[in-house]
Amino acid sequence: MTGGGASLLQKVSGAALAGLSRAVTGVRPIWAGAAPNGRQRIYFANHASHGDFILISTCLHPAERSRTAAVAGADYWNADSVRRFISGKLLRTVLVERNWVERTADPLQVMLSALDAGESLIFFPEGTRNMTEELLLRFRSGLYNLAAARPDVELVPCWIENMSRVLPKGAVLPVPLLCRVIFGAPIALEAGEERKAFLDKARQALLTLAPKKDGHR
Repeated sequence: MTGGGASLLQKVSGAALAGLSRAVTGVRPIWAGAAPNGRQRIYFANHASHGDFILISTCLHPAERSRTAAVAGADYWNADSVRRFISGKLLRTVLVERNWVERTADPLQVMLSALDAGESLIFFPEGTRNMTEELLLRFRSGLYNLAAARPDVELVPCWIENMSRVLPKGAVLPVPLLCRVIFGAPIALEAGEERKAFLDKARQALLTLAPKKDGHR
């Protein structure tokens, strides 16, 4: 788990990955409703590729990138020594255990500890990569729990376009293809708002950002 800002190695690797990401994807950030403002944020996004969080990170100002960590599955990133090195030393990751039977730490507490250490987070409310034909999977409760526990943290929806085709499942090397990350207007958990209503609102905030060419708006 990260905390207290990026290490020198993470800053260097983050800059290098950002440069590589721009070279491969030509990624363009579209600040449609949430301009950079220096506030602590949870960027929540659609999820179809292991490269999604790198694309969002690439779009951030270097100072913001150095204090923004991606929430990722410990089962994947701890699977072998190479992935452990990448996630622990090179990338800005907060690893959570998704298997509730075998977990040794509460994922919510792990994420809250990162927020309390000053981190912003990149979060995927579907909980896993979407490998279906659906635009978005059902949102799990994590985003609601974070919003309820830390209401002062800004919640910014981010639609990632084309990354699933740049780095499809099973691919070793990325396919050059133009990508965009569309940052929408922040949402907030309203007083008395129930979990389902909030998650439906958050899901709709993402769907609203989906490009017209995909037939979603």
